[in-house]
Order: sequence, then structure tokens, then C-alpha cells
Amino acid sequence: MGKVISIANQKGGVGKTTTSVNLAASLAFYGKRVLLIDFDAQGSATTSLGVNRSQLKGNLYDALMGEKKLKDVMLTIQVSDKNKLDLIPATIDLAGIDMKLLEKNDHLYVLDSILNICKRDYDYVLIDCAPALGISTLNALYASDSVLIPIQCQFLAIDGLTQLLNTIRVVQKNLKVNQRELTIEGVLLTMLDKRTKAGWAIVNEVKEYFQEGVFKTFITSNVAAQVAPTYGVPILTYQPKSSAATLYKSLAKELIENNENKQ
Repeated sequence: MGKVISIANQKGGVGKTTTSVNLAASLAFYGKRVLLIDFDAQGSATTSLGVNRSQLKGNLYDALMGEKKLKDVMLTIQVSDKNKLDLIPATIDLAGIDMKLLEKNDHLYVLDSILNICKRDYDYVLIDCAPALGISTLNALYASDSVLIPIQCQFLAIDGLTQLLNTIRVVQKNLKVNQRELTIEGVLLTMLDKRTKAGWAIVNEVKEYFQEGVFKTFITSNVAAQVAPTYGVPILTYQPKSSAATLYKSLAKELIENNENKQ
């Protein structure tokens, strides 16, 4: 299949990296071949999977600049005794990537170009985008088949999404020229506190806005999911029987079923 999914929201603190890491691990749990690309200079997805960034001999920046092949900077991460995923790590080198990409011809398609070589080796390629709508995020969108949008169940959850949706529409229009499509994979509600009316009010607001585009799986607030990155492992490894692990497996299963039903 080789489906490429960007996980994007220009607003920070919405659970984007947590979603990227744990969805990738959960897809691997179901036997899918998964590649996770960390496209954020903070390198949070890289660190969350236990990688020491200071010891890396290559990262996404090197591949984007043509200094190394994508497979040469790829790491294999064991997420359980039976399951693994591949990771393209990120470091602070990516901090100036937008200016560097602008120097290249077809600067919006740099990631797409290097990803085309290997994406068919995977069932799913997930891109953890930076919390911004710069050239790097546009690169991710132009390389993607769909976008998964995490939205936290907190006040002003939808505030600022207009800019992201407008950006997606521009990319959709431009990709049609190349006979390609960019769809919205779904909106994922995160950090839901089931005990509060305010949380459920946001759920209803988002569902009213996006209708059927909202995943049936909601990610509730969970301490275990927040602690797992400090051990350098996904929640399925840290606490496989926790409610958070169950929810991310449910999300992965829903995503897989949605895509298999479309085939």
C-alpha cells in the first residue's frame, strides 16, 4: 500500500508526537510494516523511541540535503518481542530546514522525491510534523496521501484550524495537477477528561464541525502515556495493558479498517 499520512496541527501541545509514536507502534502491533518520519527539529518522536540524538550518524536533514540516502539514516526500533518499526530520526539540524529547502528546485517536493524510493516497502508511513505551517510541513503534505489532525479536548480547540484547513485545500488543488489527491484521514480528539462537561462540550463542537470526519476512538487524558516517553518506549511497551494502550490499538484498528474498506 505505502500510504503516507501526515500528522499535523500548527498548534503545539495537541498530542501530535504522542499520537505519531503510539499509532506507529500500534500499527506495527497489528503486523503492519511501518515507517515513522520525525520532521520536527525538537526530535521528540526520536527521543520518545529511546534514540540518543547526539550519537546519530545521520538524520532526516542529511537525507533532505542529499548528503545521505533515506535508508542510510533509517533506524529499526523494536517495540515488542515480535514487532518493530522503522524510524527516520530528527535532530536540531532541522531548525533551519525551511530556508535550506527554499534553495532547492521543486522545494515543496523534496521529501516526496526521496520518499518515493522506499515507501512501497511499507504499509503505512507516518510523518510527525512540526507545530508550524512552514516549508517543512508543506513538504510533508505534498508527500502525503492524507492528513490526520489531532485536536485536544480543551478550550479553543478549533481555534486556528482554519489556517491549516486552508493550507490543505491549497495542496489538494495543486496535487490535482499531478493527478494525485490529499484527503483528511480523520480528526483525532485527544486529552479528553471524561469527568468534565467542558471536555464533552469540545467533543460535540468538533463532531458538529467535522461530522463523519472524526475518529470514533477518543484519546483520554492518561498519565502512563505521558510517562512512557521518559523511558524511551511507546505506551504499548511501557504499559501494554493500560487504557491508553487499548485506545491507541483501537485507533490503529479503526485506521486500518477505514483504509481496507476503501480498497
